[in-house]
Amino acid sequence: MYSYNYRSAPNTGVMNSKTFLKKFSHAEQLKTHWIPKFEEAYEYTMPGREAFYDEAPGEKRTDRIFDETAVVGIQEFASRLQAGITPTFGRWINLKAGIEIPPNIAPAVDEQLDEITNYIFEVLHASNFNQEVHESFMDLAIGTGVMLVNEGPSTNPIIFNSIPLPHVYLNGGPDNKIDCVYRKRQIRLGDIKILYPDANLETLEDKILNDGDAKCTVIEGTMRNYKDPNKEVYDYVVCVKDFEQIIFEDQFEGQGSNPFITFRWNKASGEVYGRGPVFNAMSAIKTTNLTIELILENAQMNISGIYQLEDDGVINPDNIQLVPGTIIPVAPGSRGLVPINGAGRFDVAQLVLDDMRSNIRKALYMETLGPTKGTPMSATEVAERMADLSRQIGSSFGRLQSEFIMPLIRRVIYILKKQGRIELPSLNNKEIKIIPESPLSRAQNEQDIADVNRFNATLGQTFGPQVLNLIVKQEEVARYLAEKMNLPEKIIRDAAEQQQVVQQMQQVMQQQGGMNELGAAPEQT
Repeated sequence: MYSYNYRSAPNTGVMNSKTFLKKFSHAEQLKTHWIPKFEEAYEYTMPGREAFYDEAPGEKRTDRIFDETAVVGIQEFASRLQAGITPTFGRWINLKAGIEIPPNIAPAVDEQLDEITNYIFEVLHASNFNQEVHESFMDLAIGTGVMLVNEGPSTNPIIFNSIPLPHVYLNGGPDNKIDCVYRKRQIRLGDIKILYPDANLETLEDKILNDGDAKCTVIEGTMRNYKDPNKEVYDYVVCVKDFEQIIFEDQFEGQGSNPFITFRWNKASGEVYGRGPVFNAMSAIKTTNLTIELILENAQMNISGIYQLEDDGVINPDNIQLVPGTIIPVAPGSRGLVPINGAGRFDVAQLVLDDMRSNIRKALYMETLGPTKGTPMSATEVAERMADLSRQIGSSFGRLQSEFIMPLIRRVIYILKKQGRIELPSLNNKEIKIIPESPLSRAQNEQDIADVNRFNATLGQTFGPQVLNLIVKQEEVARYLAEKMNLPEKIIRDAAEQQQVVQQMQQVMQQQGGMNELGAAPEQT
C-alpha cells in the first residue's frame, strides 16, 4: 500500500490529536450497536473474512455453518453484481460533452473524451481493480462496501484496496451523506515509515528504534470540511492512538479528492450504515443451518443406533463396545439390547430445508430467470437476465450509481489528471458527463427504447406517417435512440448534411419525372 503523497509538507495544522480522537470516538460509538448484527452475518456467510472481535490468527470460525447455500450465494451475488455493473475487461462508463460545451465543438470533444475513456479502462484493467471490487461487493451483500483508491508508482498509477468493514467507522453529515470515514488498524511501529513516507516521526523515533516490532493502533480519517459549503474540501489526518500523536495531516480539495469510496446497498432513515440482502435472509440462513444440524444429529442416531436394556445385573453399558464380533452376555430370560426406532422425520426436514434454501436464493438474487443451462447463454438470454436483475434491484442500483460508480470514476480521473496522464476540459459535471454503460444500465435503457418505439408506432397507426412526422421531431428521436444504444453521434447526419441529402433526392425525383414525361410523349403524338 502507498501513502497519500499529495503535498510535500506533512503537517498543515488541520486539527489537534484530542479533537481528532474525539471525532473518531463518536463514530466508534455509532458503530457499537451494529457490530453484533455484522458479526453474525459475517459468521454465517463469510467466515473467512476478518472478525469484528479480537481473536487469534487462523482461529476456526466455521462451527455454526452446516449449509453452504449462503456462503456460495454471497460469492455468486458479488460475481453477478460485478458482471452487471463493472464487467471485467469491458467499458462500463462513457465520458461525453456536457450542456455547456458549444454544439459546434461537441463532436470533437466527444471524440477526445472517447480516447480518454479508453485510456482510463486500460489503467483499470491493468490494476488490481477487478479483484478488489469483488471483495467490496461481498461486503455490500451485508450492507456497506468501502474502497480505498490511492496513487501508485509510475508502473501502476492507481492502487485499489477493499477495506474490511471491521476496520471502518462512519459518520454522516448535514446532507445525510457519509462525510467522515475512519480506518482503524494494527500495524508495527517499524512499518509506519513505509506506509506513510511523509509522516512526522520525531517524537516516535526512539520507540521505533528500540521496539520496531511492537504493535500500535493507527487511525486514518477523512472528514468533510464545511467552512465553504460551495467547495468540496476534506481534512485528512493520520494519528497513532497509543501515543495520541498525529503523524500526518493534509487537506484535499475538488471532486475526486476523497480517497475513500463508501457505498451502501440500502439504508433506513437516520442510519449511516447500509442494510444488505443478507439482513433480509438471516432468519432463513440460521434456520437452514439449524435444520441441517438436526438432520445430521438424527442421522448419527439412526446410523449408530439407540438401545434400551433390562437392568439384569449382567450387562454393564460402560463396558459395551458396539463393534462387529462383540459378544454381549445376558442373564437368562433377559431380552438383552433392544434397538429404539428413530423418531425423526427426514421428509418434513427436507421440506423445511428446500423452502429456506429457496428464500436465501431469492434474497441474494440467485434465481433470476431460473438456473443457467450447460450451453453458453445467447445474447438475448443475457439481456433478459440483466433486464430482470435491473428491475429487481432498481432502487439499489440507483444508489450504487451515485455512491460508487460516479465517485470512483471522478477519483480515477482526479489521480490521472494530477499525474499528467490525461487532460480534460474540466471535471465539472455540467461540462463533462459521466454516462453509465454497464450491462445493467443498458438493460434499463432498453425499456426507454421500447417506450419510444411504442410511442412512434401508436401515433403512426392512429394518425398516419404524415401527421407523425409533423408532430414528432424524428431527428431528435434518432439522436435519443443513439444515445440510449451507446452509438456514436457521428452516424447521424448534421443539419447541413441532411439539407444536402434532401436536395440530392429532389434532383433525382426531378430527373425521374423528366424521364417519365419523355417516355409518355410518343403516345400523346
